[in-house]
Formats: sequence, C-alpha cells, structure tokens
Amino acid sequence: MTAAGFDGVERRGLMFVLSSPSGAGKTTLSRMLLEREPGLKMSVSATTRAMRPGEVEGRDYYFVDKPKFEQMVEQGELLEWATVFDNLYGTPRAPVEAALSAGQDVLFDIDWQGTQQLHQKASIDVVRVFILPPSADDLEKRLHTRAQDSDEVIRGRMSRATHELSHWAEYDYIVVNHNVDDAFAEVQSILKAERLKRERRIGLTEFVRKLQRQLEK
Repeated sequence: MTAAGFDGVERRGLMFVLSSPSGAGKTTLSRMLLEREPGLKMSVSATTRAMRPGEVEGRDYYFVDKPKFEQMVEQGELLEWATVFDNLYGTPRAPVEAALSAGQDVLFDIDWQGTQQLHQKASIDVVRVFILPPSADDLEKRLHTRAQDSDEVIRGRMSRATHELSHWAEYDYIVVNHNVDDAFAEVQSILKAERLKRERRIGLTEFVRKLQRQLEK
C-alpha cells in the first residue's frame, strides 16, 4: 500500500532530512512537522547506549549491544551510522524501506555526516534541508537561552558550528531561521512540493496513457 493518490496513481514515501548547527532550530522544526504533517514519522535509530528511564524500545531507539550493531554494519543493515561519545548510533534500513514502500514519509534529525551516508545509499528518496541561524550572535543567544549547557560547552558548540556550516552546499534546500513560524512555513512548503515530484508518483505513466486512450476515442 502507498500514499493515497488518484485513479491508480499512488506515491512512494521520501526521507526528509533536517540538519543544522546546534541551536539553529532543527529540533523545534522537527517537532512542529511531526505535530502538523500527517503521513510523516520520525526515524528511529539503533544505539549501543543504555536505555534511560522513560524510554521505550522501538519508540525512542532500538537498543542493541556493540557486537549486534557491528554485525548490522557489516551486513549493510544500516543506512547511516556514527560514533557519538563512545556510543554507536545508526538508522536501520528495513523499517525505513517498509515505510517508504507504504507511502509514509520519514523525518531525519541528523548531521551532515549522516546525511552524506544517507544520500550515497538512497539519493532518489532523500530530500536534504539545512537550517541556518540569521547570525552568529543570534545562534549564541539561542544557546544561552536554552540554559542547558555551560559556557564552555556553548563555546564548543559555536566552534563546531563553523565546521558544520562548511557543508551547507551539500543540501538541496537552505532555510534561514529568522522566525520559527516563517521557517516552518518554508520547510512545510518544501515537503509538500517534494511529495508531488513526478518520480515519486507510482502509476502516473499508466494514468497518462489511459487519458491518451480516452482522448483518442
């Protein structure tokens, strides 16, 4: 089954990637998309880190041990993976493929490295959006406003942001987050347009041929 279409025309799902430097707004925009866009669900990663209180297997993460994760890498079962603070994280291929085949769109909140891997393995299904802050001062202010990190951690995030920004040109779309509502409207417009792309419409060729046959009568 695929996303509802018209007269035999259905739609294959897509992988919708949001990336940004820490503090630029991708987590907020991701949450807004999930709340307001039917047919979009968050990608669930596999991880070797321990389950935390309140987390649920299969909802927050797929929790696996390191040998199992390494086996998944060797057998090509992950679309992308990375090491973060001594733990391994990756996107299992099978659930994503099943969702796309059913016409379900999958949202990814990943960095440029994960995005590169995803695009190398499944470029036709991937839509890449990079969120930029309006200025360095604004980014720093947002990081301080979150009140989650020490000044030292914030300096580290600002330093990493310089490197992350160097990959902006690898993305299909760039959204400058001056205002979260305006940025959301742009991201939502990108998603809606990408859903209508010809190559995602299954059965469109036969639909057009049927129209031609009707016109020839």
